[in-house]
Amino acid sequence: MTNSNQINYDIKDVADWFLSKEPMTHKKLQKLCYYAVAWYYALSDDYLCSNCTFQSWVHGPVNPIIYEIYRDYEWCEITSSKLKPDFGKVEEFLEMIWDTYGHFTGTQLEILTHEEDPWKNARGNLGTFDHSEAVISFEDMRCYYKKVYHRGQND
Repeated sequence: MTNSNQINYDIKDVADWFLSKEPMTHKKLQKLCYYAVAWYYALSDDYLCSNCTFQSWVHGPVNPIIYEIYRDYEWCEITSSKLKPDFGKVEEFLEMIWDTYGHFTGTQLEILTHEEDPWKNARGNLGTFDHSEAVISFEDMRCYYKKVYHRGQND
């Protein structure tokens, strides 16, 4: 796959976009960013942004860059951002992600990601609370969410 995406956003831009919607926990922010990256890749065969790898942590997919920025919030809500990056045509896509997942809590999103193949595949045979920094495969994201999309189109 080639990265033909001329936009070159950063994962921090994606996080700022979601934080412009409302205050939220770090866990919820991580999962929203994950779903944006995963679904964009599945539907366009291209990367949404740079620095967009996610690891299979105990509480679901985590981007290490976003983690470092917001780690001090721990389980508290991150205040909403007044900075809303301009995503142009991609904004409509981000709105769809928000409309689909934005009403869930971080814990609900964690549970959802734990039921999905990309996170499970990256974790392998690890126990529920075993530490992992295994990267979630973009190919697993693409295949899994593309399948989910096609199933939804055939319902």
